[in-house]
Amino acid sequence: MLKSSTNRPLPKTRVFSGLCILGFALAACSAPNNTTVCNAHVEHRSHIETTASGTLVRILHESNGRYGPHAQFLVRLDSACALTVRIAANERFTGPLPLRVGEHVLVHGEYEYYRSGGVIHWTHRDPRGHHDSGFIELSGRLYE
Repeated sequence: MLKSSTNRPLPKTRVFSGLCILGFALAACSAPNNTTVCNAHVEHRSHIETTASGTLVRILHESNGRYGPHAQFLVRLDSACALTVRIAANERFTGPLPLRVGEHVLVHGEYEYYRSGGVIHWTHRDPRGHHDSGFIELSGRLYE
């Protein structure tokens, strides 16, 4: 049972209200904002924490990053700017990703500008705590 600071049980309605507020805050954190990526690309900005969504249009070859193998794929954003960005996922953290062309993808990470569309990386937790924890959602499953 949850207790207050005076060690008395909290009323159920108060506990439920607190959990609802927390749930809404978490949902808002992962709501896609493709406009952020589009604006960063137009303005040539990098190091932008963002959540984006789109359709997986191409699976690229796996790369060997400094900290393990990285799955890479292209996602065309669900937005007016029709930008295609590369997603890089460190499989040491996420595990293998079941990628399928045509699948809807939700991704949270750090956007880096490149002329060809840019990349969203840090799509997993940062063990050193220097970045927001990222994720990739595929077919309703979260990979962190």
